[in-house]
Amino acid sequence: MSLRDATTDRERRDLVTHEVMDESRLIRFVAGPDGSVFPDLGRKLPGRGLWVAADRASVEQAAKKNLFSRAAKTKLNAPADLADTVENLLVRRCLDQLGLARREGVLISGFEKSAASIRAGKAAWVIEASDGASDGRGKILALARHQITKVCGAFSADDLSLALGLENAIHAVLLLGGRADRWTTEVERLAGFRSLRPAAWDLDYRSDAADGSDEDLKDEPEGAD
Repeated sequence: MSLRDATTDRERRDLVTHEVMDESRLIRFVAGPDGSVFPDLGRKLPGRGLWVAADRASVEQAAKKNLFSRAAKTKLNAPADLADTVENLLVRRCLDQLGLARREGVLISGFEKSAASIRAGKAAWVIEASDGASDGRGKILALARHQITKVCGAFSADDLSLALGLENAIHAVLLLGGRADRWTTEVERLAGFRSLRPAAWDLDYRSDAADGSDEDLKDEPEGAD
């Protein structure tokens, strides 16, 4: 059962706003034996869960205002960099999911194969290295826009290469299916801590998005991944 399935119709109260929302939109925290607060992203650790909306501002406010202690009715220690810890753990979970997807054969890498998967309507997510070249990225994003495919640019080429076991991972597509659904849960939580679309892409995209024809796709250097 995926994390998304496990949390469907289950709601918790955010410590910061007191809003009741679906668990998939929250981060669960637990207190350790020493009174320290740490994230339980898999929602499996024992103990009372302390729930905070899955975004940086909420986690930082909960730590700064001692909201964990108030909710638990005991003194707890939430480190100042708790939001950074959550972000780093979410990044690792997302990358691990991509590695699993490649081993399962549901993640396609490389420019030509990624473009073909998008054209065929098989892509759930287009995953572009945040630091990849703008020309190839613009062509892939133009295709994704026409297919209304979700796009993630939250990871560097080095991050993707390590996760996928490839030498130079720049373009990838996560195919529709259960793995993509599970990854969506993780990456949507990450979006509260790290932009999924680097701001630097915007100008490149405006100039390249209108130029995403098959003719342009042939311009991508052979062997580019």
